[in-house]
Amino acid sequence: MLNVFLLLVMICIFLSLKSFFTPLIIDKHLTIKNFIWLAVFYSTIALGFGMIYLLLELESYTVILELGRPIEGSYLYKLATAMYFSSVTFFSVGYGDLSPVGIGRAIAAVQAFLGYVLPAAFVIKTVITFENHER
Repeated sequence: MLNVFLLLVMICIFLSLKSFFTPLIIDKHLTIKNFIWLAVFYSTIALGFGMIYLLLELESYTVILELGRPIEGSYLYKLATAMYFSSVTFFSVGYGDLSPVGIGRAIAAVQAFLGYVLPAAFVIKTVITFENHER
């Protein structure tokens, strides 16, 4: 069952990334529509990775350590911790209170890479689309 859920989450992340590279219709100015699209896109990626961490933790694979110890507590606590770790990994370098271990390191590395590359890709995509629209 874990494999099915992981596959579904990875498909959602892939489709979200695919939508990122489809052409956008962009106005000359920053619009609320573009801002909302970007917020939904980033939220989808952060939630998707958070679900991966949570699913692995629920199947007794330790992928996140909290202050050097495996995450313990209720389902809601694990959910909140996985989403927090995903957001901090995606949007920044991390705070140090949580750290990935095992396969979690590879997953966090991919997520951090996306967090660094996607803003630059968005700017480049916006400039190219705007230039093509102007012609």
